[in-house]
Amino acid sequence: MDEDHPKSSSATPPSPPPLLERRLRQRSSAITLLKSKMKHGVDCSMPKVRSTLTGFFPVVRWLPKYKLKEYMWGDIMSGLIVGIILVPQAIAYCLLAGVDPIYGLYTSFYSNIIYFLMGTSRHVSVGIFSLMSLLVGQVVDREVFKAGFDTSEDSKISKLGLFNGTLDVNLTTKTIELFGVEFEKETYAILVATSLTCLAGIYQVLMAVFRLGFVSVYLSAPMLDGFATGASFTILTVQAKYLVGLKIPRHQGPGVVVVTWFNIFANIHNTNFCDLITSAICISVLVAGKELQDRYKDRLKIPLPTELVVVAAATLASHFGDLNGKYSSSISGHIPTGFIPPKAPSLNIMSQVALDAIPLSVISFAFTVSLSEMMAKKHCYSVRPNQEMLAIGFCNIIPSFFHCFTTSAALAKTMVKDSTGCQTQVSSLISALVVLLVLLFFAPFFYALQKCVLASIIIVSLRGALRKFKDVPAKWRASREDTVVWLVAMAATALISVELGLLVGIVFSMILVIYKTQNPKVSLLGRASDSDVYEDVDEYKNLLPPARVHVFRYQAPLYYANKDAFLKALYKRVGVEPFLELTRRTKEQKKAKMSAKQASDDKTNGEVVVGLIQSELDFHSIVLDCSAIPFIDSSGMATLKTVVKEYKDIGVCVYLASCNTSVIDMLQKGEFFGKNNLHIGQFLFHTVHTAVEYALLTASSINSLGYPLHNCLNVYISI
Repeated sequence: MDEDHPKSSSATPPSPPPLLERRLRQRSSAITLLKSKMKHGVDCSMPKVRSTLTGFFPVVRWLPKYKLKEYMWGDIMSGLIVGIILVPQAIAYCLLAGVDPIYGLYTSFYSNIIYFLMGTSRHVSVGIFSLMSLLVGQVVDREVFKAGFDTSEDSKISKLGLFNGTLDVNLTTKTIELFGVEFEKETYAILVATSLTCLAGIYQVLMAVFRLGFVSVYLSAPMLDGFATGASFTILTVQAKYLVGLKIPRHQGPGVVVVTWFNIFANIHNTNFCDLITSAICISVLVAGKELQDRYKDRLKIPLPTELVVVAAATLASHFGDLNGKYSSSISGHIPTGFIPPKAPSLNIMSQVALDAIPLSVISFAFTVSLSEMMAKKHCYSVRPNQEMLAIGFCNIIPSFFHCFTTSAALAKTMVKDSTGCQTQVSSLISALVVLLVLLFFAPFFYALQKCVLASIIIVSLRGALRKFKDVPAKWRASREDTVVWLVAMAATALISVELGLLVGIVFSMILVIYKTQNPKVSLLGRASDSDVYEDVDEYKNLLPPARVHVFRYQAPLYYANKDAFLKALYKRVGVEPFLELTRRTKEQKKAKMSAKQASDDKTNGEVVVGLIQSELDFHSIVLDCSAIPFIDSSGMATLKTVVKEYKDIGVCVYLASCNTSVIDMLQKGEFFGKNNLHIGQFLFHTVHTAVEYALLTASSINSLGYPLHNCLNVYISI
């Protein structure tokens, strides 16, 4: 027979606290929104036309407000200094890009003028950047090699012992017919560079039109930093052959650093000692100048023009010493004055380099926007990232028709502009005029300039990136995850290739984020004295966990990738896994029935044997603190449903507290609270304290009504 539990009519279960009333939001239909946007887009009123033009050309807004007396001196000084620094760098970086020096001057000239018209940053210096030049140079060398040209500076490759399996093809330095046109090597190289640049600019403009600037958020600062450092290794390696005067082709494919150094050491006996001595002298002078600049930067009002001094002195020494004729030292050669007629990029080449332009466009945009935002914060003004993307896009598209290659903002020159009193982009106009003077009058004077001098300028400019190895211990102490990302991106870029290094860095960063969401911090909370503040009992002292209630906090989104990790963490912290608990109780129930049956066989007097299975837990409720859960998906919601159901089967109530509105909306759409959200007030609470109080009141109310506080299986057997 069954025994009824005594019930008290005086106690009633508590009612849940009221929920806040949500605002009713009526969303417009997709058709209505589309019509509104189309109407706004085709509106041709004069105010809108004026706003569009001034937005597209920000110079129209700020130039009429230019404060001549206040800004002019700083802009002229910074423009002249950056222009003086820009000329030798523009010539030098052409070694990286694989094109003639004149094209570096063209690139610096046009990019400064276009950014002056379209940029929103007052201090960023846009022009030739070593990393962009390296990326362009790798594509140029590959395409030139595929076309059949000799990629070395000496056609006698057979005399060199090279570790490069791609050299057993018939190469030539003569003209080759491609796409129905006769090309020389230099002409084809710049056509590849301009086609690549134009396509990268088109990508950037399309990203701006479709508001795809968020792509840059996947390029984290540690990853970009490691990528730039790894690329510095590649740049140093590519330029090392010029320091010792070796004429070997650039390796095609992964492993540039390893293969190039192997080839250098394999041919070290062919070292040109004139180039080696010149390189040693130039590097010593450049490093000394940089060290003096760093040590006395507070006293020096303007940077030391060390590069220009070295270039001028080396050019004079090479010219009057006839170093090319006497010692076969490699020189820059003839640099023409004036401008070459414009030429459209090749559509045929664009189809070949379509994938190569993607990393170029993303990296160029990322460096430009990050630098412009950094300078804007420092000087308390605002920039428009989307307009910056348009500006750098047109800095690539338009100059590509004038024999220019890919540009971006350059950190070193931007810092120089900032330190020399730059106020507006008028300084970029001044820098462009300096480059124009060189293009019109002084370019031929660089004929005798040795390539080892240009390589020395490039290598010394990498000091800042290579010095970052000294910061690795501090980075490790600050954040081990960021340091690992930096090391992986750096190693992949240096040891594999620049393009694959970027891809590896992005993928590894995303994997690390996923790993963090799968292994987040979880904790049980306790109450601070008599307040309604609940915090981690492992992190704070003097916290008191609520009686027979576990408050569990999960600090990550709850979605398909970490739902199992959530369940494991909850079971471990609470100390009870529902399935195992049910299994244990079932086994105990079977044992109790068998014991009762055995006892009944021994009894003949018709007595009633009562067997009690004790299954009491040390808690009756779980409160899930959802304040650190930014979102959930359908898998996460199904996991929560499973948690509520399984714990209900063992007599434990589960409550949700501090959910944000997006989580609540997702739960309501999935009918987590029952049909028509009938039971929402019994599961959802605005604060942890409210949920705990309700759990305690509910448990005590059930107990006062005569029901057991926990599940205790009573087995009654009549004999």
